[in-house]
Amino acid sequence: QVQLVESGGGLVQAGGSLRLSCAASGRTFNSNAMNWFRQAPGKEREVVAAISRTGGSTSYADSVKGRFTISRDNAKNAVYLQMNSLKPEDTAVYYCNARDQSWPWGQGTQVTVSS
Repeated sequence: QVQLVESGGGLVQAGGSLRLSCAASGRTFNSNAMNWFRQAPGKEREVVAAISRTGGSTSYADSVKGRFTISRDNAKNAVYLQMNSLKPEDTAVYYCNARDQSWPWGQGTQVTVSS
């Protein structure tokens, strides 16, 4: 059973940066494409960024394109999200999961962007 642990969130002013990390246990990490998701209060969870199994292909939601960068380190069973030029509308709990969302969700990491 894979376990996901997200970290790196916090309170930041608009225009600031944060780097989120997701650590995954289990031997299946390297065989899975990974996504970062976020859920703001009163809203449904949405995909923010995606990365292929090898890291050679990435994609982003239009709302974060050009500001966020997803990466992964398969040797460390980790996926990252570098977030720059943060906006108040980026405030949410951020989660990682396999692209098919087949693993149990972690606790997420709270990102709060003040204006």
